[in-house]
Formats: sequence, structure tokens, C-alpha cells
Amino acid sequence: MNIANKTLLITGANRGIGRALVDEALRREVKRVYAGTRGAPLTAGGRVTWLTLDVTDASQIERAAAEIETLDILINNAGIALYDDLSNPVTLEQQFAVNVLGPARVTQAFLPQLRRAQGAIVNHVSLVGLAPLPLIPGYSLTKAALLNLTQSQRALLARDGVSAHAVILGPVDTDMNRGLEIPKASPASAAQAIFDGLEDGEEEIFPDPASRAIVEGWRSGVAKALERQFAAFVPQSKAAA
Repeated sequence: MNIANKTLLITGANRGIGRALVDEALRREVKRVYAGTRGAPLTAGGRVTWLTLDVTDASQIERAAAEIETLDILINNAGIALYDDLSNPVTLEQQFAVNVLGPARVTQAFLPQLRRAQGAIVNHVSLVGLAPLPLIPGYSLTKAALLNLTQSQRALLARDGVSAHAVILGPVDTDMNRGLEIPKASPASAAQAIFDGLEDGEEEIFPDPASRAIVEGWRSGVAKALERQFAAFVPQSKAAA
């Protein structure tokens, strides 16, 4: 998929990787970027349309889906990470609402547009979705669930021509990782690699040095083999469904 002349929706687009994705999309000559933000929309201009879009707010999702008639690529970037020890269910519920149910609901709302375009869904997962980081176990749980959601979407929507991609993010220099004294990729380099991976048709996109270190192990590993094996149970003919 070449993203030039495509229409994109990016959630959580006002800062960090989301904002870098907006800038990179414009550099690649997309037709239109709808940039979702939970706060007040930024000033629109050119090929960017800012939307108030809290992914936990059903009415805002519904309004956005009514406003955006054509969509080629949905990037579920919005997310939160809270330090916890799994002792507070409210903290866990907050993270699931944004990181799992948010992408699920936004995707469901835009499926008609994505099916018409035979477009793509891009969900931002994390290395901690593959193995938990005990400092943020709740966040790790949500990213594991989001990876599973992406794999399920991939199998269920293939017959509609809609692809689903999981971005396996390592440490990136954003507000979320500001307190961690570890090597971090820049948001700009991560955004560039995310679009490179999407254009190359990669099911899992590894956009930074930390995540790229496990590419071969992931692609040849048992988890990926099981995903393919289980996906074969889904009928790929609409007539057979």
C-alpha cells in the first residue's frame, strides 16, 4: 500500500508519535489526515482536519464516523500508561477503556468506510504486549489484548480486503517514557518506520531499534505460527460465511 493520496484517521494525534505520524503523512503526500485529539482541536489547515475524538466517548466516535465519509487507513494510536501493581481495578479499567475498547469501538464505527476502500487498520501495540513490564503490568495487559484483537481483526476482515497491522513499539522519546533513562527512538523516526512497514505490507511493524532486535524471532516463532494456523478456521469466502 502506497499511502500517497490516501485518507487517514489518526487518534491521539496532538503529541508524541501521533503528531509525528501527522507530519510524516503530509510529507508522503496523503490526500487528507483527520487528526483526533481528546482535548481542544488544534487549528486546521491544508490537508489536516482536527477532530475532538475521545476514544472512550461513544457519541464522539459516532460523530466522527458520520463526518468522515471516506477512509483508507485508520491508525489507533491513542493510549495511556499508568504505573500500578494490579491492586486497583479502577486503574486497570481506565487503561482497558482507552487501550483496548477504544480501538475496538473506533474500528467498528469505521468498518463501512474501510471495507469500501479495502483499507488498513494500524493498532499501536508494544513490546510489553509480548512480555509484561512489571512496572506497568496493567498497561502490559492491555497491549497483549490489543495484539490479540489485531490478529483477530486480520483473520476476520481478510475476506473484505481490509488488512490489520500491529505496531510493536519499543521505547520512544515521548511523554509516556520521559522518566525512563534508557535509549529511545525519536517520534519522527518511529513514524517514518511505521509508514514504511505499512507500505511494505508487514503484519507486525517493528519501528525502532529495540523492537527490530526481535523481528526474526517473532516471525519464525511459535506464536506467529499458531496465529496462522488458527486463522485458517475463518472462512475466506463470503458465500461460505
